[in-house]
Amino acid sequence: MSEVHAVKNIDTIKLISHLLEIRFSKQMSQVWDIGLNLALRISDLLSIKFSDIDGDRLIIKEGKTGKQANIKLNVKAQLVINQIQLDHPNHVFLFQSHLSQNAINSLPQPLTRRAVSQAFAEVGKEVKVKLGTHSMRKTRGYMLYTKTNNISKVLSMLRHSSVSVTLRYIGITQESIDKDFTDLEI
Repeated sequence: MSEVHAVKNIDTIKLISHLLEIRFSKQMSQVWDIGLNLALRISDLLSIKFSDIDGDRLIIKEGKTGKQANIKLNVKAQLVINQIQLDHPNHVFLFQSHLSQNAINSLPQPLTRRAVSQAFAEVGKEVKVKLGTHSMRKTRGYMLYTKTNNISKVLSMLRHSSVSVTLRYIGITQESIDKDFTDLEI
């Protein structure tokens, strides 16, 4: 599996959302938009059920860490979630597979990680970014870091255990660190 990147430009973030909708589906664009706003791992994102949402809060147990994530939903996330719920009032999962819905006697299933990964990779080629399912989480971390310059906030939001992992994860490379040293003269 090749490494994917954070998207570091707001216009590219919006373009990716648009391309996912026109090349794949509104649902795939919604995965991108919600994923950017929740910073969850893809397995946790796809497993969200409407029953996990209580008003303006999402409360789930993370699959990888077993930790409980209690996330306050921002306005954009709430709007997208509300629209999905209006469009699909009988769905169990936030990102429910329409294929499982049409199968006779099958239980509801979420979209697969593979389907999302393939859609993201294709759009990534088009916008010339190594895009994958982790790109949403990395992008949110990167954007928070550039806005606040506070790596501790990013570490906490991503629920990482070390600063070095977080810096590498969001794409703060040695080149960026070197630039900080040369740009700041005291």
